[in-house]
Amino acid sequence: MRRALRHVAGLAVGGPLDPALPLTLNFHPDRLAGGLPILRRMAEDGVYLSQFATGTSNGGLTARPGGDRWRWESRIFGAAYDSAPARVRPVYGALNHRLRAVGAAPRFGSAHFRLVPEVLARSTFCYPDSSAGPTAFGVAARCDLVARASADALAGHASALDGYVEAHVHGPVEWGRDVAALVLDPSHRGTPVAEAAAALRCPVEWHPGFRLALEVLEENAEFRGPAAVALGRRLAEDGMLDPRMIGDAARSGAHDAQELKWLWHCLVHFGSPAGP
Repeated sequence: MRRALRHVAGLAVGGPLDPALPLTLNFHPDRLAGGLPILRRMAEDGVYLSQFATGTSNGGLTARPGGDRWRWESRIFGAAYDSAPARVRPVYGALNHRLRAVGAAPRFGSAHFRLVPEVLARSTFCYPDSSAGPTAFGVAARCDLVARASADALAGHASALDGYVEAHVHGPVEWGRDVAALVLDPSHRGTPVAEAAAALRCPVEWHPGFRLALEVLEENAEFRGPAAVALGRRLAEDGMLDPRMIGDAARSGAHDAQELKWLWHCLVHFGSPAGP
């Protein structure tokens, strides 16, 4: 951890981050991990683990020796984790510089953990996303990435899916110590997700919610293509789509995983709640 932090600090430029900006870890709270509901798996683990340990991801699943994620981390962190056990690798989130109620990076899920400010000191940052081969990096003491992301947003280069400053938290993320709140979509009220959330040792909050009218999805079919629209027609209830419907479909195993991801992108892009 110390080697990785020193390496990225040597690449960072700019002034200190605003300590009031929260770190968030977005994820889908209704998926399975190792055959268990992911929140129950998290409660058993006691910490938030990276895809190297869980074998699950809401992005690309390349966390294996020689895989894309392994190579990106080797480059970004100066090979600090190349021989490290999976459980000690950093976990990924984003800096919520836009103060979005749904978390900084809803591309990766409808729920998020909002971390306590103390976690900033052991976090590193990059912009853009690590999958894009970034050359701009930051740590809490030196970081100009918010200005870069904000400039892209003003130029119209950032959407509800993108424009986040990626964060890497080094060291364990424990529920009772490092998490200020678990923030869920209201479509999960009264479901097993809400029940499992209560078992974690952290407060539970609710954001305004993702909702997308089927007619809006159909009007924007070019965004992720006809397959996503067709899937949306099958899953919609009373002409609406929400995260719970997509999660139910994902757990059923009856639908193409890529099409489900495309549909989720549509829900985030066109169905994010109003406001920051």
